Amino acid sequence: MKRREFLKTSALAGAALTLNFEGLQAALSSNTMAVESAPDMVAVMGGEPAALLDKALEEMGGIGKYIKKGQKVVIKPNIGWDRTPELAGNTNPELIKALVKKCLDAGASKVTVFDHTCDEWRKCYNSSGIEAAVKEAGGIIVPGNEEKYYKEVAIPGGVKIKNAKIHEALLEADAWINVPILKNHGGAKLSSAMKNYMGIVWDRRFFHQNDLQQCIADICTWQKKPVLNIVDAYRIMHQNGPQGKSAADVATLKSIIVSPNIVAIDTAALGLFNQVKKLDMDAVGHIGKGEELKLGSTNLEKVNIKRIRL
Repeated sequence: MKRREFLKTSALAGAALTLNFEGLQAALSSNTMAVESAPDMVAVMGGEPAALLDKALEEMGGIGKYIKKGQKVVIKPNIGWDRTPELAGNTNPELIKALVKKCLDAGASKVTVFDHTCDEWRKCYNSSGIEAAVKEAGGIIVPGNEEKYYKEVAIPGGVKIKNAKIHEALLEADAWINVPILKNHGGAKLSSAMKNYMGIVWDRRFFHQNDLQQCIADICTWQKKPVLNIVDAYRIMHQNGPQGKSAADVATLKSIIVSPNIVAIDTAALGLFNQVKKLDMDAVGHIGKGEELKLGSTNLEKVNIKRIRL
């Protein structure tokens, strides 16, 4: 595959902002070895959410590689905030709609979507557009607003967290897909694939009171890993996260990153984020802590990455 310089014009605060994606290309490694098998990670830019997903999954070997006929599947987006899609507080609903359809087309017996929201859950599900998108695609959306939906499990690999209450939909699932939106976060500094795990647990206060960065890494050691992480960067919130205040907080990148490697994908997502707003890797401590817990590598030179512009 030819190397390409990723360029994108982004709407930021109502003005045209030209983004130079040379830095993203470097962040996604200089590895250009020809690979006959599916890559470890795919980064696609320049299209609408469904088209981005189609191409990324095609390059990763197809949805059937990850979702099998008859499986009960959970898709876990970020639906934490009472925000419309344009404000980039939640995962893009068109991406979720397309993914639900993909899973059902692969033969999934049921596709369930949920999040433990921060704002009132009905408002979040509605304003985000995700509830309507899931239903239109034939999926099932369930609440995560009450403790009764969560069951305690052991987290033996954690440093600060040794057990946690996790949503029953995930406990019952045969496979799940982690679909965060890429955005700024006041506490964690970056919200992406690892941070999105906080929406699968009941007691998030413990995270904030006991070393947030370590707790984020800890919960990702739970034995039931997502079969794929899909980072939604169609729009990103580059400041005032995780809620955002206005369109001035949003940049439109029309991008997606897909990989089963959660540390590598968050490393790549940080590289993409840095094309809009600089953020040091050390500030996003949970990525390095995840590497220490052997959840993946931050060295993208060792990751076989395919970059595509539509």
